[in-house]
Amino acid sequence: MSVSRLQHIPGIGVDKVGDAADAAGDPRFLRLENLDTDIPPPPVARQVTHEAIEQDAANSYLPFQGHRELREAAAGHVSAITGVGYDPASECVGVAGGLNGILNVLLATVEPGREVVICDPIYAGLVNRIWLAGGVPRHVRSVPGAGGWATDPAELAAAVGPRTAAVLLMSPAMPTGALLGPEHYAALAGPVSQHGAWVIYDAAMERIRFDGQPPGHPAAHPGLAARTITVGSAAKELRMIGWRVGWVVGPASIMADVGLVGLTNVVCQVGIAQQAVAAALRAPEAAADVAAATRIWQQRCELILGQLDGYPCVRPHGGWSLLIDTAAMGLPAEEASQRLFRVSQVAATPMTGWGPSGARYLRLVFANEPAGRLGDLRARFDAAFG
Repeated sequence: MSVSRLQHIPGIGVDKVGDAADAAGDPRFLRLENLDTDIPPPPVARQVTHEAIEQDAANSYLPFQGHRELREAAAGHVSAITGVGYDPASECVGVAGGLNGILNVLLATVEPGREVVICDPIYAGLVNRIWLAGGVPRHVRSVPGAGGWATDPAELAAAVGPRTAAVLLMSPAMPTGALLGPEHYAALAGPVSQHGAWVIYDAAMERIRFDGQPPGHPAAHPGLAARTITVGSAAKELRMIGWRVGWVVGPASIMADVGLVGLTNVVCQVGIAQQAVAAALRAPEAAADVAAATRIWQQRCELILGQLDGYPCVRPHGGWSLLIDTAAMGLPAEEASQRLFRVSQVAATPMTGWGPSGARYLRLVFANEPAGRLGDLRARFDAAFG
């Protein structure tokens, strides 16, 4: 590495598997490696994007913190979920996608050498951004079981201490699909207040739940509302991956710093996309749209779990992916990935670098392949591992 800030950042692995599958050019490949989805964005988003192409105001850097319509829609969206009123002018900024928002918030809240509490396993892109911002990840284990993943609230709370700058949460988490609930937020309220830490909530998938329940949000807990910064994105729930628009909503006391980092980092969001995201968030059918997409993803998830009955899959409670414990199969995840790719034309990503326990897991994304292409998944696995 040429600079020290990159020494703990190995990459995410998805690019290598995806590039290899692209290079193969074989339509038989099942693309289970990357968080894409074949379910299109809301019609209103596509319509408004087409209209924006012809508008001069959409072809501009300004306003740097996001168009007023986007900020109003995003602040209203977060307020409706949390019950906390947010001012779109002083408590919301637009960002160029959710992960840009995460990095901006980390840079605004984490002094170099301070800890950021985060679950394990977890998306490598979140861990890498903690390192890039100068923070030190402190992982709290998520434990797999017959019913899915569980994170002990007491363990989560105990990880918060004098060196903690922030707690970075996601529910459902990526890649596990693990959920956090009121018990976790209640446990965190005391330590977060005591140590002056921030709660950074990655809300990218919060409505993609398989239990039919509304999203739980840390800012809805009265002890965390003043310390919670929400980072949202149009990429997952709205399927607007290529639009690269997200938002950060939080207390005015920190949002000026978050906006300053954004201005210094990516400068602004995609101009022709912001009005479309605002329209998708505000559409009367928005909740039904997300629910309909979630039902499709859940059906695909259940199909894969059924196909792979007997393999050590861990059931997700939401999200776009599930994990297989290849260590329980006697294989490193890297080797399992290679076997599936070489023998069975299945592209799947090993979780190396996705937290301390990540190396034992292989991820299958169920968001991008229709059910009709998943019917022979069992035969493909048996061919690779039989």
